[in-house]
Amino acid sequence: MASGDGTTVSADHKRPHGLGSFLRSQMRNIAPFLTLIFLSAFFAVASPSFATIDNVGNILTQVSVTGIIAVGLTFVILCAEIDLSIASIANVTGIAVAYFTLQESYVNIANVPLPGFVAILLALALCALLGLVNALGLTMIGIPSFIMTLAMMQIAAGVSALLVRGQIAYKVPSLISTLGSGSIGGIPWIVIVAAVMLLGGHLVLTYTRFGRYVYMVGGNREAAEFSGLNVKLILGCVMVISAVCSGIGGMLGVAHFGSAQQNEFDTYLLDSIAAVVVGGTSLFGGRGGIGNTIVGLFVLGVLNNGLDHVNIDSFLKILIRGLILLAALIINVYAQRLREQTAD
Repeated sequence: MASGDGTTVSADHKRPHGLGSFLRSQMRNIAPFLTLIFLSAFFAVASPSFATIDNVGNILTQVSVTGIIAVGLTFVILCAEIDLSIASIANVTGIAVAYFTLQESYVNIANVPLPGFVAILLALALCALLGLVNALGLTMIGIPSFIMTLAMMQIAAGVSALLVRGQIAYKVPSLISTLGSGSIGGIPWIVIVAAVMLLGGHLVLTYTRFGRYVYMVGGNREAAEFSGLNVKLILGCVMVISAVCSGIGGMLGVAHFGSAQQNEFDTYLLDSIAAVVVGGTSLFGGRGGIGNTIVGLFVLGVLNNGLDHVNIDSFLKILIRGLILLAALIINVYAQRLREQTAD
């Protein structure tokens, strides 16, 4: 009889354990969803003005710049690296596009004004160059990404100071102005750009060979090298991708804020890292992705917006954000330990 079969009984006893193991292994993905649901429900009850269509639009707009920057950072963290220069690169790129636009009347050859698209290309070239320096420092010299990007943070800040010289620039190319502050059909262009970039990042990581290589490098770098993968090239590419995404976010952010000035994007370093980590992407590499980053963006967006609706002290708001980030880090580390125990 089936019920008397020792093997069958043993399998039945293993099912609850298997379910528990599955839930523990998925804790990194489940916890952000539960956090998002809890925060949304809490603020919807605490403030009638929170759960409205208009406010959803506000949240999407508020997280758009962070989302654009976080796309590139997700690639970096999936490779078990970090980029601390993202905010400074965003800032210097935003200032650069405004600087080149302001100079269009006299930085020219044979009295030909500098077109707006040239200013955009020059700004993108600048951020790509800074990302390339990060890549070369990491892969060719062997400087740890934490130290390399910390130095780049200061370098980019210095370039920003040289360009802006304590002034505030307001003029940007019309394309950047439209994408950063315009809308179509009532939907802000900056939300559309963020959505397209998040979707593009997801497609690259999920359906392309490069995306699989990123996960391989983050999951087991030695195994990736033994399989013949050019690990240094992948690491260099993700550092450049991170810089370019930061530059795009910086340019659109300047248009969205209405001005380019020094230290304008300082808070986006913590916000972008928090979005990736709170969403469940592993700091140890190889686990997570853009889907997790999107959840993390919504968690931060709902939290920041909701706290404004319930009129909590601004200093307490900073503390709460820090505690939530700490909780996400604890879950991240604990999930990694569970993964290692399961592998053993």
